[in-house]
Amino acid sequence: MRKKLRVIVLMHEDLVPPDDLTGVDKKEVLRFKTERDVVEGLTRLGHEVYKLGVWDELAPLRTALWEWKPDIVFNLLEEFHGQAVYDHNVVSYLELMRAAYTGCNPRGLVLARDKALSKKILHYHRIRVPRFAVAPLGRRFKRPKRLEFPLIVKSLVEEASTGISNASVVTADDKLGDRVRFIHEHVQTDAIVEEYVEGREIYVGVMGNHRLAVLPVWELYMDKLPADSPRIATRRLKIDPDFQERHEVTIGEAQGLSEHLQRQFTRTCKRIYRVLGLSGYARLDFRLAPDGTAYFLEANPNPEIAANEEFAAASKAAGMSYDQMLERILRLGLQRAART
Repeated sequence: MRKKLRVIVLMHEDLVPPDDLTGVDKKEVLRFKTERDVVEGLTRLGHEVYKLGVWDELAPLRTALWEWKPDIVFNLLEEFHGQAVYDHNVVSYLELMRAAYTGCNPRGLVLARDKALSKKILHYHRIRVPRFAVAPLGRRFKRPKRLEFPLIVKSLVEEASTGISNASVVTADDKLGDRVRFIHEHVQTDAIVEEYVEGREIYVGVMGNHRLAVLPVWELYMDKLPADSPRIATRRLKIDPDFQERHEVTIGEAQGLSEHLQRQFTRTCKRIYRVLGLSGYARLDFRLAPDGTAYFLEANPNPEIAANEEFAAASKAAGMSYDQMLERILRLGLQRAART
């Protein structure tokens, strides 16, 4: 019989789902859909769940660990004190407290968060990445001659397409300078400037610590966007349901991939996962060029796992229900804790 666990679900304090959704606006519910789905799923599984929201203090977490004595912490925290790059510090604190937790370890979070660092490491291991350069915050950026247009400009460390719009793809130096300044001023991080790869947007989920399971290859379909719009996952495209419906943006299993290419994705994703020291679960993002060449873009440890998002859908295609996926994530966290 499966052991029922005491689980702290750790999340941002503004995303703690209410017990009753009566009267809550639909758009507000979308903000905390992952937190709600995870809490409800763990409850269905029979686990005892404690919802814990934090912002800029670890004292509530320390108190909950000492007083509630959970078997494991289900980590849904993506930032701390408003900084995405601080997420690994919270996980490091969990390790210092000898607490079991779900998802990625601190080292993997650090390596994956920095898009340039992860690309440098993987390029060394002969995994294909677009050419790129970093534009440090507060400094003027001059395009290296090796970078050819078109280019795409993104935040070096932010996720969820923060700061990405159609204007992110540039074809001239003046527009490049404008976009780098936009990232510096509005996102307030370093920027990464990389060669834009025309092609298909591919996502591959991986689960595991030592023995890895690669989920079916998933694709973001953007064929119905306006003809003059680049096929990229902008911030608006990712978070605006009305935009998605209007332009028939869908996500589902990648179609038409040869068996050879699917095997290549499986091998490459396992290599990337291990090289970056990831654990628990992650989503790896690629652009698939028309000639069949796959370019690694970024790794997303602890990706979005709402019931209707791509990771859960790919897990379902691999034979796992949503609740089974959550249970698997829990068990991977417990396994990792038992080995440390």
